[in-house]
Amino acid sequence: MDSKVPRGPAVGIDLGTTYSCVAYLKDDRVEIITNDQGNRTTPSYVAFTETERMIGDAAYNQVALNPVNTVFDAKRLIGRKFADESVQSDMKLWPFEVISGINGRPMIVVTFKGEKKQFAPEEISSMVLIKMKQIAETYIGSEVKDAVITVPAYFDNSQRQATIDAGEIAGINVLHIINEPTAAAIAYGLDNHFSITGTRNVLVFDIGGGTFDISILTIKNGGIDVKATAGDTHLGGEDFDNRMLNHFIEEFKRRHNNKDISKNPKSIRRLRTACERAKRILSSSVETRIDIDYLFEGIDFSTIVTRSKFNELNADLFLKCIEIVEKCLTDAQMNKNAIDDVVMIGGCSRIPKLQQMLQELLNGKNLCRNINPDEAVAYGAAVQAAILSGQGNDRVQDFKIVEVTPLSLGIGLNGDVMKVLIPRNTTIPTRATTSLTTSIDNQTKMRLPVLEGERARSTDNNLLAEFVLSGIQIARRRVPQIEVIFDLQANGLLNVSARDKLMGNENSIAMKSGRLSRDEIDEMIKKSNKFKADDKKHRKKDKARRAFKDYICVITDSINGRDMSSDEKKKKVEDGIKEAFRWLDAAEEPAEVHEYEERMKEMKLIWEPISAEFCRESDVPCRREN
Repeated sequence: MDSKVPRGPAVGIDLGTTYSCVAYLKDDRVEIITNDQGNRTTPSYVAFTETERMIGDAAYNQVALNPVNTVFDAKRLIGRKFADESVQSDMKLWPFEVISGINGRPMIVVTFKGEKKQFAPEEISSMVLIKMKQIAETYIGSEVKDAVITVPAYFDNSQRQATIDAGEIAGINVLHIINEPTAAAIAYGLDNHFSITGTRNVLVFDIGGGTFDISILTIKNGGIDVKATAGDTHLGGEDFDNRMLNHFIEEFKRRHNNKDISKNPKSIRRLRTACERAKRILSSSVETRIDIDYLFEGIDFSTIVTRSKFNELNADLFLKCIEIVEKCLTDAQMNKNAIDDVVMIGGCSRIPKLQQMLQELLNGKNLCRNINPDEAVAYGAAVQAAILSGQGNDRVQDFKIVEVTPLSLGIGLNGDVMKVLIPRNTTIPTRATTSLTTSIDNQTKMRLPVLEGERARSTDNNLLAEFVLSGIQIARRRVPQIEVIFDLQANGLLNVSARDKLMGNENSIAMKSGRLSRDEIDEMIKKSNKFKADDKKHRKKDKARRAFKDYICVITDSINGRDMSSDEKKKKVEDGIKEAFRWLDAAEEPAEVHEYEERMKEMKLIWEPISAEFCRESDVPCRREN
């Protein structure tokens, strides 16, 4: 589908708002790859400390202690402007700082190794992608350069391009950007009970941590034909958590003389984590208790939250989800009775109230829950990666996908009017042309704003980019003929060109949407490589430190309860142990690898002769400690 050539094993990556997942097609079977903690999904968290950068589980596990320097929700920032209403709303509840950067892009500010650092959302996402790449490489046993990355179906051109930029910064050749509901439909179509040669109308209900998508597809003759898509790139589990969070902030105020915990990042982080846990529990229980010791100024917080209260707090958001489903059915020109299967994916698809409301809308249609909602997207992405890299059997290779564009694309005309060239839900890839002319006599230049959206006025839509066609023939108004061409690729990225039919002058632009320039990407790649080198160095130091500490602990266990043949020997060993622990505890940062190795050698000179003596006395073969 794309022109990028695979360079080896290709994986599928579900780059999620809260959790990410990576999968690989091996021996005609998709494997969801577990991370170094044995988990099949990895938190999309990046943390910065005085000594190191942490990604995934390590970052998530320390978030309560280091909230202002632990970044999450980068997907909610990627491809957006700082001034966006959604960004301004989210910032109020994030513990980390977000400021306006170049061209109004949001920049995340953290303290790393004692210095203030700024990161673009693309950089943070690239760090998560690096982690997923490393997880895949550990499993496959070779370097992974190629990947298919998933995005919400309703991501606009800016967000898709920013995701590709994040992949490039991470050192990944992004073979394709695939919509999350389509990826889930691939998983459902290949892994389900009905024959792929049959015809099924499938509604994919995808609600994760930060985004909500609906796609209606037809699976037929070994392929997927997307009929319509709709959604909201700012609606998901994080919003449900925020409703509970705000509710309990107010409850704490009422109980404790108007004490406001909202300005305390650690308190907010602990309460948010409790809300996330409660949300999950309420999917299977009718009520749960929240207990947090010393939440704020030494005050404990304890309360019970019921499923009905959770539903009440989020009633309007749930209703919005159902309204989007209705809109998608209308766009697909499909009656709800024509839907054969309803596939639920994303962690929040487990919420009972959402399931109930969806079933009521679809006249009691059973919901398909036989695929893992947390893994289906990565599964489908891995299949797409296998198709593009020539892996897999004939059943995989013969699988075809026909996508649609989620938003209308057009150009801005005089009078603040948007002229649509490619209506939303048009099958892609596609190409559209239109002819324009000049509005004043002897006009030699024409400014062409490229827009995305559904509003009639240009200013109400998303400005992707604008460029100028110059050298237009000098003539009276309306005489020159300017041809504008929109070329929308299969991955949803747009190329626009314009030419003067008479003079032959031409200009074109690939929609980067005011995002990262080539120089900015190159600079971020350099930073990323430096981080990888620093992380590798830190891991080596940590490994050497743990090896030395483990060795000292082995000696300690060996001499405990044992009568030493010489008090002098025992004192020498005990002094060596004390000095080793004193040195380990005194270091604010990990020492260099060679320092641990030198300390290890010194301790071995003390311990090994005594260890050998113990072995002789007990008539046991002596094991040399590593």
